[in-house]
Amino acid sequence: MCGRFAQYQPRDALLAPLHLSDSAIPYDPVPIGRYNVAPGTRVLLLNQRDGLLHLDPVFWGYAPEWWEKAPLINARSETAASGRMFKPLWRNGRAVVPANGWYEWKRAGDKKQPYFIHAKDDAPLWFAAIGKAPYDRPHEKEGFVIVTAASDKGMVDIHDRRPLVLTAEAALAWMSADTSPQHAEEIAHDGALPEEAFSWHPVSRQVGNIHNQDETLIAEINDPLI
Repeated sequence: MCGRFAQYQPRDALLAPLHLSDSAIPYDPVPIGRYNVAPGTRVLLLNQRDGLLHLDPVFWGYAPEWWEKAPLINARSETAASGRMFKPLWRNGRAVVPANGWYEWKRAGDKKQPYFIHAKDDAPLWFAAIGKAPYDRPHEKEGFVIVTAASDKGMVDIHDRRPLVLTAEAALAWMSADTSPQHAEEIAHDGALPEEAFSWHPVSRQVGNIHNQDETLIAEINDPLI
């Protein structure tokens, strides 16, 4: 994880629980309508710049000039702060992906069944992210990655990794320029929502096609493969 997620509510609804006061984000009640966000596309990313919060369309993926493989889309919370690839991003490029949920594929032999995972109360989620700032200047293939953590309890039955989903308070602290890299590590450890905050259900395998984008993708199905 994380390889696909949903970002479909209006951005006003997604950001409302954060109670933003210091932001440069204009009012916009139009639904984003992305039920199948895939890597390699531009994603609305919440970040702090010049003392204000901004929402910028940023490339999902990170491949610096010396990296000869496909862009990476995730970074492990346990190692990102100290590794060669992500340490500079952890220090200066912390951001948040507002989302409504994400998809994971449960595997058994050659069978794969997608599940949609979301907050039990259907509240917006905030994925911890790191990337190449500043985000108002697009960098080709040097966008952002979603920070992941180990799954626990029942969620591990679907996948052993999940996005690091922050509480509202932790999300604001994570983005703050006043937060040190060391404090960010503490936030990653202590500010994440527990497994008990989520629900999940099987969904149509149509989510496997990135061209499918409608709301039927998050509907529960009655005949899962697994």
